This record gives sequence, structure tokens and C-alpha cells, in this order.
Amino acid sequence: MTRPRLILAAFGMLLAAPVAQAHPHVFVETGLKLVADDAGRLVGVEVSWTYDDFYSLLLLEDLGLDPDGDGTLSEEELAKLDGFDLQWIEGYLGDLYVTAGGDPVVLGSPEGRGTEVVAGRIVSRHYRSFAPQDGALIVKAYDPTFYTAYDLEGGVDVPDGCALVIQPADLDRAYTMVEEALYKNPAMPDDEFPEVGEAFADTVEVTCNG
Repeated sequence: MTRPRLILAAFGMLLAAPVAQAHPHVFVETGLKLVADDAGRLVGVEVSWTYDDFYSLLLLEDLGLDPDGDGTLSEEELAKLDGFDLQWIEGYLGDLYVTAGGDPVVLGSPEGRGTEVVAGRIVSRHYRSFAPQDGALIVKAYDPTFYTAYDLEGGVDVPDGCALVIQPADLDRAYTMVEEALYKNPAMPDDEFPEVGEAFADTVEVTCNG
């Protein structure tokens, strides 16, 4: 069970459809800011998550925040909201995957960088450090179970001197994978949905001169 599922547990019945075709349940605009050290080696990534309107509304109501519905939170309310999505269970990888030369790059624990509400949508930021990396890195943001759908509408920022290539996901192929899985088991329970999330993820390749 991943972070979004834990947060939604209190009102999961509002979101969960009776069949697996309901995936995804939560939509998140993701922003990535790669960070380099003085030698030009990549050493971390700042992640921003902008949650969809419906999820944001439900969460604010569940936490008793913004009772007047004006989309503006007091400093006290923001303090209560801050870090709501950083209480990760053991084994949860933050729906962010980084590889170098085909090998996984171990990411550090999330370091909170603040939370705000913009136009009624919750926006949170955190930082993940990793050992200095030379050469190309591949970064993907996705939930393997596709319970949460991530895109890169928040943008990707890389340090000066680094090259960035973004390969969009092959959505036709991804949806075909889902259709084939559902065809085999149309009554598939929600918790048995196939792990197709990576197929929906854009591929970010960053190469620096460090």
C-alpha cells in the first residue's frame, strides 16, 4: 500500500469504484528539479506534487481545513497540512525511480520543502538526495499499481551544463496492457490491479558534464 492509499483510507469508499477499471484514483502533476554539486555531479532531486482538485478538496475536508472554502489557508492550517504526504510506510519508494547505467540509484528519505494551496489544489515539495552521479541518469515518476497517475506537467529543471531529454510514454501500448489484463479478468479486485504504472510514465534522461 502506497502513500496515496494510506491518505485516502478514511474516505476510500468515495473514490473507489467497484471494479478495477476505476484506476487511477488520484492525479498528480509532478515537477522535478535536479540538483548538482560544485563538481557538476547530480546529487539530488526536488519533487513537487500538485494534487487534483477532487483529491485536494477531500483531503482538506478530512483534515478540517479551509472550512469557508475560499481556498486560502492560515499559517496554522498550512502547518497542520505540511508533511501530510511524507509519512511513508516501509518499502514505499516515493513513486520516483532513478537509474544509472541500468542500475537503481538509492534515494534518501524525503526532506520536506513546504506545502501550499494554489487555486484550491494542494502543492507539496520534498527533496531526495543520492550519491553523486556522473553520466546519464534516467528518472521516472510513477505508481507501479497505477492507483495514482503522475505526469510531468510541473516541468523538469536541470542544472546549467546538463542536457535533458524527455521521452513521452507510449500510451497506446500502456492502455493495451491494461485492456489485455482486464479482458483476462474483468472482475479483477482493486488490490490485484496489474502493475502497469511504469508503462504510463514519461522517461526523463539527464546528462551532466561533471
